[in-house]
Amino acid sequence: MITREQALAYHREGRPGKLKVVPTKPTETQEDLALAYTPGVAEPCREIAKDPSRAYDYTIKGNLVCVVSNGSAVLGLGNIGALAGKPVMEGKAVLFKRFADVDVFDIELDSQDVDEIVRTIECIAPTFGGINLEDIRSPECFEIEERLIESLDIPVFHDDQHGTAIISGAALLNALEITGKQLEEIRIVFSGAGAAGIGCARFYRGLGVPVENMILCDSHGVIYEGRTAAINKYKAEFQHKTSARTLAEAIKNADVFCGLSQAGLVTADMVRSMAPKPIIFAMANPDPEITPDQVRQVRDDAIVATGRSDYPNQVNNVLGFPFIFRGALDVQASRINEPMKVACARALAELAKRGKVVPQIVRDAYGNENFELGPNYLIPKPFDPRLLTYVVPAVAQAAMDSGVARRKIDIVEYGHQLSKTSAILSNM
Repeated sequence: MITREQALAYHREGRPGKLKVVPTKPTETQEDLALAYTPGVAEPCREIAKDPSRAYDYTIKGNLVCVVSNGSAVLGLGNIGALAGKPVMEGKAVLFKRFADVDVFDIELDSQDVDEIVRTIECIAPTFGGINLEDIRSPECFEIEERLIESLDIPVFHDDQHGTAIISGAALLNALEITGKQLEEIRIVFSGAGAAGIGCARFYRGLGVPVENMILCDSHGVIYEGRTAAINKYKAEFQHKTSARTLAEAIKNADVFCGLSQAGLVTADMVRSMAPKPIIFAMANPDPEITPDQVRQVRDDAIVATGRSDYPNQVNNVLGFPFIFRGALDVQASRINEPMKVACARALAELAKRGKVVPQIVRDAYGNENFELGPNYLIPKPFDPRLLTYVVPAVAQAAMDSGVARRKIDIVEYGHQLSKTSAILSNM
């Protein structure tokens, strides 16, 4: 584990922070400067004024994402404010660049007002090819994303909602294959009904889990039909009749536990009460609702995933957002829709099944571990270079098939281009 001082030194030493801006065109001569700025820059300005879509030809827009937050729900730190959340947003930018060669400007908004946030993002949107909302508290995050998707013609994606949902969805697909269970038959209990919890429930519903087979719990207990305390319209989507009132009551005979709440909320007795071959996604960070070691003490038939890198099956959002935006940007998608999200999840699940041929660079990074689909390997590792060439084309194809792509590409040639990019990124 890293120490506090290591983390502070990493961010402080040398040039403070984790990002810098680098020119992509020569700036060595008088002519270079005349082309980069005045008078030469007037020519692309005129072209874009006549046809706004030409911005994708003459500017960074087509490879630029805005990572934007107001700092109201930063990691496990809570509402620490816009400025204090900036290191996280810079970190997100680093991941975009390292894994998918997507450029990022991080924007921290000093506002807790939904209308002000929405209007501000709308005003700066022409700069970007996509918007990644990050670390904005629930329930405001739902309204902000919904309104921006409606008003903008570029992808808007709240990663706290959809990232965990997509990655855990991929893990769920493979866990069900291993256990021989079916999406339409399983019972799922969620601990946590914020952005990630509701995002996962919505995504699993889209994959095929009946809504009546899902029970959501928050800090007040089960979200049941008729409950009035601490209910909003997003939680209300998952209200239905049940006699369960506590997490312990809800989890009895459940096939799947999906935790997006707090450390230690799940006990050994709760795990004992679950159905045969339980699937336990304890994804609270930094510490899970129950650890894999604690599960193993009471069940030898369980499959466990967490959000931590020091346990098998880390549900890590970096498996999703860089590749989703890469595919969306390259076909100039107007939005990131459900078919694109599902395509990402299914591609991740399929890639994990090809574990036997995982590149040696990945084996070296994980102690020459054996990568074969099973209880300890449900989803690919973040440093697997095949993610770019396997997941991104699936997302781009889904965008074209579903009608949100404004640019059509040859998916085979696209795959060849991504292979070259992957080789470059692997050497970064």
